[in-house]
Amino acid sequence: MTGFIATDAMIKDVNDVLEHNILPFWDRLKDPAGGFFGQIAGDGTLIKDAPRGAVLNARILWTYSALYRRFRRKEHLMAAVHAKDYFVEHFMDHKYGGVYWSLDAKGKRRVDKAQLYAQSFGIYALAEFYAATGDDEALKAAVNIYHIVERHFADPVNGGYIEALGRDFEPLQDMRLSEHDVNCQKTMNSHLHLLEGYAALFRIWPDPGLRKRVEALLELLGTRIINPETGHLELYFDKDWTVVPGGISYGHDIETSWLALECAMAVRSFDTVERTRALARRLYAAGLEGLQPDGSLTYEVKATGEADNSRQWWVQAESVVGNLWAWKYLSEPEGYVRAVKAWEYISHHLVDREGGEWWWSCDASGSPDRSSDKAGEWKCPYHNVRMCLQVIGIFD
Repeated sequence: MTGFIATDAMIKDVNDVLEHNILPFWDRLKDPAGGFFGQIAGDGTLIKDAPRGAVLNARILWTYSALYRRFRRKEHLMAAVHAKDYFVEHFMDHKYGGVYWSLDAKGKRRVDKAQLYAQSFGIYALAEFYAATGDDEALKAAVNIYHIVERHFADPVNGGYIEALGRDFEPLQDMRLSEHDVNCQKTMNSHLHLLEGYAALFRIWPDPGLRKRVEALLELLGTRIINPETGHLELYFDKDWTVVPGGISYGHDIETSWLALECAMAVRSFDTVERTRALARRLYAAGLEGLQPDGSLTYEVKATGEADNSRQWWVQAESVVGNLWAWKYLSEPEGYVRAVKAWEYISHHLVDREGGEWWWSCDASGSPDRSSDKAGEWKCPYHNVRMCLQVIGIFD
């Protein structure tokens, strides 16, 4: 009985944070002239002339679409339509195809490289908008990006997909996703989110070729991307899948443990789901190596062996979901307890009850980072809103 009481309290708090902390904050980012402003600083200052990133805008589109699909509220639909119209008009390359990396504050092309990661989130967001609204333009746009990825990014010799190309799909020297990343031909992160985008598209557009791509990405996850000895995800690779040292990402381990299983469920194959379930167990166990006594999950171990013990907002959100999925789908009874404790850490340390949204991270003592963005190129509503929707949905 105690467990259900704890869950009731968590669900109530999660709903409260979603309704009164997260969503009012992101409403501030809406630009009445179109799209969304690019940044809110750690002190809450709205920076209207900041660049606008494809990842942030795709994730905003996904967020409001998912909210509308769940709650059917007019305000969520209006925000989703606002996001979709701007994304299709400004972020999609109407000459070459695909998605731009970033725009300036006026919606003009700023960085026009074709990053696989951006294509993945474009597909993911547009597919969710179609699932919520039945909008044919969104479906057509998502399918077009899928064809671009398969035509230009797919590696027919070694399998998988190239990390980045120029706007005209010619090779690039610098393919890094961010300054934090290694410059290499293939990455775990982009393949994970391409899998996520493809699975979302397959749910609304069950094309046989797309199904094969989802299953192939799951196969790559199990044969190329996971380290067979440690169970951790390798992060970076050469074109032939030779591992480039990159360290350990506990957040990605636990995120992939549930997200890969959800993607496997999308293709509705018992064998695929069971293979992925075994993989999910390994990834979940590996991710828990970063678990701390206070319920939080540390960020990463760098390639140098140096530990980054910060508690990043997205890692804690994925820990809640990963633990709940382990409890429900991997026969891990302790996952339930860990999820409750992870949420308690978020609620007490990361949620900014005064200024709205969550802090970027906390240090090992639980003190928040007040200097990093509250909203920006990488600080988006996707991880924490998705966590809220997962918590609400998993106990329906």
